[in-house]
Parts: sequence; C-alpha cells; structure tokens
Amino acid sequence: MVLVGSVCECRYEEKLENFCKLMDFVIDSAPPELRQEAHFSMVDRMKHRVEKSAFWGHLLRHVMQQGQKNMVEFFDLLLSPASKILNTWFESEVLKATLATDAVIGAMAGVHTPGSGYVLLHHVMGETGGQRGVWAYVQGGMGSVSSAISKAALEAGVQIVTNAEVSQVMVNETSGMVEGVALVDGTEVHSPVVLSNATPYKTFVDLVPSSVLPEDFLCAIKAADYSSATTKINVAVDRLPQFQCCNTNLEGGPEHMGTIHIGSESMEEIDVAYREAADGISSKRPVIEMTIPSVLDKTISPPGQHVINLFVQYTPYKLSEGSWQDSNVRKAFAERCFSLIDEYAPGFSSSVVGYDMLTPPDLEREFGLTGGNIFHGAMGLDSLFLMRPAKGWSDYRTPVKGLYLCGSGAHPGGGVMGAPGRNAAAVVLEDHVKTK
Repeated sequence: MVLVGSVCECRYEEKLENFCKLMDFVIDSAPPELRQEAHFSMVDRMKHRVEKSAFWGHLLRHVMQQGQKNMVEFFDLLLSPASKILNTWFESEVLKATLATDAVIGAMAGVHTPGSGYVLLHHVMGETGGQRGVWAYVQGGMGSVSSAISKAALEAGVQIVTNAEVSQVMVNETSGMVEGVALVDGTEVHSPVVLSNATPYKTFVDLVPSSVLPEDFLCAIKAADYSSATTKINVAVDRLPQFQCCNTNLEGGPEHMGTIHIGSESMEEIDVAYREAADGISSKRPVIEMTIPSVLDKTISPPGQHVINLFVQYTPYKLSEGSWQDSNVRKAFAERCFSLIDEYAPGFSSSVVGYDMLTPPDLEREFGLTGGNIFHGAMGLDSLFLMRPAKGWSDYRTPVKGLYLCGSGAHPGGGVMGAPGRNAAAVVLEDHVKTK
C-alpha cells in the first residue's frame, strides 16, 4: 500500500511539473493586452497587434507540445475543486489533507471550491536551487531577501528612502500623466514614472485621485475579492517540539526541518474549518502549517531556543462575535492553536516563551494588505492573467500614464517569486524606449 502511494505521488508530482513547464512561459510574460491608444499611428497599431499575436503563437506551440490528453487534464486541474483532483489521485485521507492545504493557503476558500485546483499548481511552480516545487529557508529570515535586493540596487546607484509613507500619487489632471508621489510629511518626489507595489485597492482607491480614473476601472478594483482567512503566529520557544510519532530528538531531526502540517487529517476537516470561518467564526480546529527555521539557521535564535512560524487558517477578517482588537479573543485563539499542537507534540504550550500574532486586520494595518490578503487579492480563475487586477489592464500599465502596478495584485499573482516586478520592469523599459 505504501509503495502504491509513493508511486502515485511521484506520478502526481511529475504531472504538475509538466503543467508548470506550460505555465513558465505565461508567468514570465506580460499579458497580451490589446489597447487602442489615441496617439498610436496606423503603423504603431499594426506593430502592437503583431507583438500581441506573437504571444499567442508561442503559447499555442507550448499547448501543442502538451498534446490533447494533457491539455484536457490541465483544464480539469484549473477548473476543478482541489478535493476532486486529490480524490482522483490518492486514497489516504491524511495524504490528501496534507496536499490540500496548498490549495487553500492564504485564501478564503475551501477544498471543494471550484478552481482551487489551480492553487495546487501555483504553489509548486517555483524553483529553489534548480529543483521545482522546493521551498527553502533564507538565512537570517525573509528580511534577508529584501536586504539582498536593496544591496544590489544601491550598488547600481539607486537611492532608497525608508520610513517615508506615501499619502498620494500625484497626477496632472489635464494630461492624465503621473508626476510623482507626495509623502505624509509633505515632501513631494517628482518623477514621470511610478511603480506601485501596494495592493490594487490601496493604489487606486487610497492613493490615486478618483477623478483621473475611469469609473468602470475603479468599480472593478473596488469589487475585487480581497478576503482573507489567514493568521500568522511567530512563536519563541525554549525547546523543540517532540512529536509523538517520532523518536525524541532534542537537537532537531528531519521531522523539524520541513513543513509540518497540524490538525487536519482529512479534507472534510479542512472544509469544516472553512465553513466555520465563512460564518464569521475562527476555526475550532485550525489548519496549521508549522515551520522551524532555527533548526537550520542558528542566526535567528539564542542557543537552545527556537523560532517557530505558524501559518494558520481559518480566521475571518470580521468575527461574528467579538473583535480581533480584544486581547482576550486574541489570546484564546492563540492558545487554541497551541493546544492543538499539544495533541501531536505534548508539552508544546509550556515551551512557549512569547509570541506575536498577525490576524487579517493586523496584516492590513501593518503591511497595507487589503483585507489581510497575502496575495493582494484572491487567486481565483476570475482574478488571474488578463483579469488581474481588472479586465483591460493586466499588462502592468494603468489608466494613469506613467503609473505601473508591480506587486502581487498584478499578473501572475502572489508568492515569493518576483515575477510581477520583473515583468513590470520590462514593460516600463519598453515604454521608455518608445518615448525616446
């Protein structure tokens, strides 16, 4: 039975990897928007159409390489609930529940939600060290990624200003062109090009004057789904959790080095947790993904102590009873999570030295993530590719000339991959060359 399961899992991973090869081209390309710019000459318009047609030609070649059978399976994956996909491939309830978390993580969606199968694929698209679907720890924590990017930028002559909150994107209302940004302290930074890494809602509702935006565009941005059910709990502990299913290992073993799934032993349990959140109740048995980066990275915790990250679902943005601002409500939920971990690693609660909890409203307030959504907006099929962030504006350009969207709210969506920023930068350079 174990052999059959492992063979099926290998075939399943091979199938997803094959689909990822098809998606690589789409992810690394700006969506082929066809826009009738008033200033385009007839030659420019023809050239524009040819360029966009080239995208579809390349995509068609990739599709033909897949063959009809694989493409039918690909569309089945895109459109189906994760539960249908996983029930087709596997028998083990625990295995299906473990894989299903990839379909719902960061989303206010359940395993039976149509289209959740795509998110299974989205979470294995990346590569680490040339290996597809592999996740890795960053030495020093995720802030080290930002530090590396800023170091490269500084070496290239970029000036970086921090602790400088933007209050408004300045737009010339006569020409409709961006003129820079105004800071909260009154400082104005002038530039003919502005790239926003904020959410579409934050960018166009809070920062850009509504008078310069088309009504249908602004309506689409406001109507987008920014719901979230994710809470992040960072925990400091004085010892490693010892799991009942493993031998005692005080220094850390393989069981401490990967992603540890807690609580959900069937897809139905995940669905129950989701339906509770849909009713405004934080899940009674939360879906928890635990990682312990300090087992591999000794730079982030004192000797003998550890840092544990808990990615928890489901926690609705607005509770039907109580509020996330209530310290008792927050404490009760954190303790509920710790008690659930106790079921698998007895004594975990007593090892907790301290913790920091970020609920959806906290993520919105502290990081500007509208609704607390870590992807800057839902990753449903109605919010991807040519429809992200809104129909007609998927190629990083916006109705404001010179203003571009470069964050997860743009194609291809969320995840630590940098694709929206890379693609947006290429579009900015392309436009810069055209204006010379």
